[in-house]
Amino acid sequence: MPPISETEQVALGCGTIGFDRDIFTGSPSLQHLIDTYKPGLSEEEQSFMDNEVNELCALLNDHEVMTNKDFSKEAWDMMRQKGFFAMKIPKEWGGKGFSTAAVSAVLAKLATHCFDANATVAVPNSLGPGELLVRYGTPAQQQYFLPRLADGTLIPCFGLTGPHSGSDATSLIGSYGVVEERDGVLGVRATFKKRYITLAPVAGVVGIGIDLKDPNNLLKGKGEEGFTVALLERGHEGLRMGPRHMPLSAAFMNGTVEGEDVWVPMESILGGQERAGYGWHMFVECLAEGRGVSLPASSVGAGRTMAAAVGAYSRVRKQFRTPIAEFGGIQEALAEGTSDSLVCIAGGDVMNAIVDNHEAPMVISSIMKQNCTERGRRIIEKGMDIAAGSAIVLGDRNFVGNAYMSIPIAITVEGANIMTRSFQIIGQGLTRCHPHMLELIYSLQSDKPEAVDQFGTQLKKVIGHGAENFALSIGRGLKSTAQVATRSKTAYMDGDALLKHHEDQLLRLSANFALTADLCFTLGGKLKFEELLMGRLSDAMGAIFLGYSTLHYYHNNRGMEGLEAVTEHAMLRLEYEAQQALSEAKDNFPGPLGGVASAVMGVACYPLGGITRPYKKPDDALTKAVAEVVTKPSGFRDMLTEQVYMAPEGESHQVSELIRALPLVCKADAISSALRKEKRDATAEEAAILAEAEAVRDHLIQVDVFDHATEREKGEGYVRPAIQGTEEMLSGNVREFKEFAMA
Repeated sequence: MPPISETEQVALGCGTIGFDRDIFTGSPSLQHLIDTYKPGLSEEEQSFMDNEVNELCALLNDHEVMTNKDFSKEAWDMMRQKGFFAMKIPKEWGGKGFSTAAVSAVLAKLATHCFDANATVAVPNSLGPGELLVRYGTPAQQQYFLPRLADGTLIPCFGLTGPHSGSDATSLIGSYGVVEERDGVLGVRATFKKRYITLAPVAGVVGIGIDLKDPNNLLKGKGEEGFTVALLERGHEGLRMGPRHMPLSAAFMNGTVEGEDVWVPMESILGGQERAGYGWHMFVECLAEGRGVSLPASSVGAGRTMAAAVGAYSRVRKQFRTPIAEFGGIQEALAEGTSDSLVCIAGGDVMNAIVDNHEAPMVISSIMKQNCTERGRRIIEKGMDIAAGSAIVLGDRNFVGNAYMSIPIAITVEGANIMTRSFQIIGQGLTRCHPHMLELIYSLQSDKPEAVDQFGTQLKKVIGHGAENFALSIGRGLKSTAQVATRSKTAYMDGDALLKHHEDQLLRLSANFALTADLCFTLGGKLKFEELLMGRLSDAMGAIFLGYSTLHYYHNNRGMEGLEAVTEHAMLRLEYEAQQALSEAKDNFPGPLGGVASAVMGVACYPLGGITRPYKKPDDALTKAVAEVVTKPSGFRDMLTEQVYMAPEGESHQVSELIRALPLVCKADAISSALRKEKRDATAEEAAILAEAEAVRDHLIQVDVFDHATEREKGEGYVRPAIQGTEEMLSGNVREFKEFAMA
């Protein structure tokens, strides 16, 4: 096997392992997940959600923000003064001191109304450098910066990505610093070129990642070479911030941070000289929150909005005199978007609770980033398909279009999803989370006399682990096949049976996954180059983790009307995803021993061939049941709308009006159905309800229209070029139509 690089060794020592390791054992425990992680908000946090968040949303018009490419000063001032940029800064420094669950909830609610507000608030509360200062700053840095960050005097940003450092941003290509001494003062001469830096155009302080070199050994053992974070204020000599990128149609501030030969005093190194070279630890441990919490929160917000508002729209909108909610194609799209929404919400709950439990799970955070943002994209695409014309015409009434244009940004940032899926999840997971892999690698790399014995011990453990999961895969596979074959289509209505059945299926899939992970040993060091295999294993592990999260959510929220149907739909899809991913891994296992590994998987995972691949997508009856949950009043719909921004009654706000209209149009539909069945005319009261519903429907299906689409068109005397051409061509033709008509 190739040696582990110094960078890889540092990465393997950062963060924590927990439930991700349990999955690699092949026998994770749902009860342990339930007992350990208990999500929830404090009264203070819930009050902030109900008051300050609503007040900020009321100041924001999503279409105007997109058009103007900025917020109003009033909105910026509120974000500063009300602590939106300081939710993770402790109260002793003037911040809110909120939990991770609260930060996620705030970001998700902002995402239901304005993606740009979500992105703007996310950065200061994840990749800081506020949180880095709390953890690693010197006393002087904390005393100076944290109060200014807490009261909004300074807006922070973090400069990591460069032209040659994208998803591998920590390679820091093109951003370097050399330790020097000037006039008896030790410091760093730094050159950097950063791009895609959110909030850089308006930030007052930036944390900049550089690759530090000390060729003259001036550090003298106090600090090290390597990834180092410099902390510079706007206006620092040689620092250039201000130019903007334009990320698709989004309005949030994003731009460049550059400088050549910038002098950075050692006191401006985050954490002081002692923390020189410590940037990897800072970055990796804080990244769990940015990737695993902030970005998935946008998908949670999208899921709540699409399921609640698009569900209502499908009941409001009629085609062929029938609400489109009754059309099978619409029901299929609604059901898939709804179960994906539950998966994102459930995964977010568990991830938030894990971080609030003082864990920094790098593998799970990568799963959450990649899997939930991808599901968020699917949710929004389904919403676009259902809302159709009303979703493609921009304006105040369009609540889907901006999210649709913005979701690729979440897919791309903090490690593009393709890279996260095919490299990071399994690359880190197999090495860090496998019960015996890391110790085995270390014994191979060691030149100590006892290394041979250690290798032998670890190898026996790996073989034993594989043998155990081989047997578990066969036993659980046969059991699960029988369970699926004999289970009734309505069994999910019994909550206890639902939990037991799907936990059994996840245990079977976990054993299959763990065995496949063990078989990756046949590839040796070439595994890191087998991205197709790692991508499929990432899909399987992601589906398993999110399956446990969904059952965790169901356990904690039993009694919610409609939750059984949506949970069943979600679990069937997740089990099918995991099965397909593992089956494709078996069919395409690479390497000289790939045929052997494939045969072992076939015997263990599918002992009876195709019969023991029992998982299928949800049937039509369940699809219709889930669609009805979000197109008619239900407890599940109420849960979704609780954290969606609702404008005060009487104000024009499409999402709020759709949600409030649903009970009325459902009542009208019931009356219409009764009149047809009973072959009678409506009573005066019924006629009034029908008339009111039709008026509401007519109002809510309208789209925006503008006299002028651009500032150029508003100019005095402006005539559209095409009309100019028509007028010029007609001016030379004196004959009018009536002359031809009379001929």
